Amino acid sequence: MGLANKNENNRAYLVFGFMLLICFGIFAKMSIIQFKDGEKWRSKADSLTIKDESIPANRGNIYSADGSLLATSIPKYTIYFDPFAPTDENFEKNIKPLSDSLAKFLKRKTSGQYESDFRRARSNKKRYLHIATKLSYTDYMRLKSFPLFNLGKNKGGMIIDQVNVREYPMGMIANRTIGYERINDDGSITRKGVEAAFTDYLTGKEGRRKVQKMSKRLWKPIGDENEIDPRDGLDIITTIDVYIQDIAHHALLKALEDFGAHHGTVIVMETETGHIKAISNLGLGENGSYSETINYAVVEKHDPGSTFKLASYLALLDEGKADTATIYDTHNGLVTFSGKRVRDSNNRGYGKISLARGFEVSSNTVVTQAVNEAFKDNPKEFTDKLESFGFNKPLGIDLLGEASSYIPVPGDRNWSKIALPWMAYGYGILVTPLQTLALYNAVANDGKMVKPQFVQEIRDVNNSVKVFETQVINPQIVKPQVVREMQDILKNVMKKKGGTGHRLYSTDFSMAGKTGTAQMNYGKSGGGMYYASSFVGYFPAEEPKYSCIVVIHRPTKGSYYGGDVAGPVFKRLAQKIFTDVPSIKEIKDIDKTLPEINKKYEKYYSTVKNTGNKMPNVVGLSPMDAIAILENLGVRVRTTGFGKVKSQSIQVGQTLDRTQTIILELS
Repeated sequence: MGLANKNENNRAYLVFGFMLLICFGIFAKMSIIQFKDGEKWRSKADSLTIKDESIPANRGNIYSADGSLLATSIPKYTIYFDPFAPTDENFEKNIKPLSDSLAKFLKRKTSGQYESDFRRARSNKKRYLHIATKLSYTDYMRLKSFPLFNLGKNKGGMIIDQVNVREYPMGMIANRTIGYERINDDGSITRKGVEAAFTDYLTGKEGRRKVQKMSKRLWKPIGDENEIDPRDGLDIITTIDVYIQDIAHHALLKALEDFGAHHGTVIVMETETGHIKAISNLGLGENGSYSETINYAVVEKHDPGSTFKLASYLALLDEGKADTATIYDTHNGLVTFSGKRVRDSNNRGYGKISLARGFEVSSNTVVTQAVNEAFKDNPKEFTDKLESFGFNKPLGIDLLGEASSYIPVPGDRNWSKIALPWMAYGYGILVTPLQTLALYNAVANDGKMVKPQFVQEIRDVNNSVKVFETQVINPQIVKPQVVREMQDILKNVMKKKGGTGHRLYSTDFSMAGKTGTAQMNYGKSGGGMYYASSFVGYFPAEEPKYSCIVVIHRPTKGSYYGGDVAGPVFKRLAQKIFTDVPSIKEIKDIDKTLPEINKKYEKYYSTVKNTGNKMPNVVGLSPMDAIAILENLGVRVRTTGFGKVKSQSIQVGQTLDRTQTIILELS
């Protein structure tokens, strides 16, 4: 019995000792975790509830040459409420007036529903209640003034999530050239136009801040300071003149509607610099309205038709194959090459006329005979000359996606016995409107071909980062004498009776140019043939300031001739620009004008901030600035006319209703 008890005691001691060892081991491990590895495990715990979050930088602004805002990033605010943050005293004192204010302003719930939701969330220690999404700056500042919220994030529990949304104050005008930034459903970003081509400059540098996990999907910023502040992107100063752009857009739109056309493009370029002052691309949508979806000026290459005759004439004259007085027989308006017919628009022909007159009346028979006779024994001499004018390669412009022109050369699979005469009057080749304009601009510029340019400077606030100087593609495309001869002929297209542009002639201002009427899809079955009407030239004719091209595809009502369809658009542009745009309007010193641009930018935000929900005075502003201010106040805007704002349909100081449409009459 005693032995049994002794054994039991030994077992008890053994178990006790074993348990003691286990406890000691646990204590030792806890000590190691606490003191030796404590920092590691605390960091691991923090990593599950605290993380670094990137702060997007503001994308740089895009401005016009005259300082109008074309694209900017507008802050939008999503608001949350942490009902557990306020003290009991602050919560009870302010929760009812806060609920009243939210109910009146947001109109989504009653005051009682808001208060009930807040009390329930506070009781359940729910710390992230959604209040509103993507508020404008004006609405955000109003919410920030509400009871409780006005105590700040820590005392009042108001949590702000700011995102930047890209806004385009000009709306549809020049939309395809300025481009856009779009966030797709999968999170990827699509960019077009200047937004895409200069995204490396426009994109800023992200900042960083600490955030704490509040729930499965929600994270709350820790503190009011960022670890690293974001750095805004650089600003782009384009060559676009908003006044000329507005004229070009509406002149093209009217022509498309009047002639029931499918699509069209207009480009206005400053002769000496190559600066693109206006570019409009409008196409007919499924809803029956016109909008900017494709940059036809840059990406659409097609048979140019008669506007290409300038290249043929330059080659003939510069190589000494003919002169302007050389006589050609138009053969009653019909000549044949290898069994293929070439006709004049005048089916009776023009009799025997000079090479110069052939251009003025746009005779197909004259130019095809002249080129064929001059280059048939060595057609490569002709194609080499065309390539010296910049064809068969892209211009290398600022924008992405530029199409390269195509000129067949001897030995190509597309070369044939009729290739040479067909090319002479603009068929069997592919050229973009911008490439055609570059050639005409070179003639206007006394033979110097410059690269079309869409951006003139990159700036960091008031400091210049990069200036884009005019780039010369070819300092002298042909002999000076040849340039002068073609300048005279281009003037006579307008001035002389019988010239294809004579109906556009005006004694008030001078123009020089060439009409074009090209058949598209010729020779193809299925009834696909249609016309492209064009006009390209420059003004004033004596001292050219601007060159311009107008191309309109598929006119279905009335005429389809270039002088009837595209010519009036050119004339309207020339007339408006010639009479309304003073030379002093140019920006000569960007360092002096940028502060003015920034003042306008600051004025834009101060107007929005100070007016609250009252109608501001936008009379005298450009339509782009006025639209930007009003749309940020949450109302819709419609404009009539051209120029600056002359009157507004809502009086200054009147309370705005978000359902309203404000009509701005432009002068």
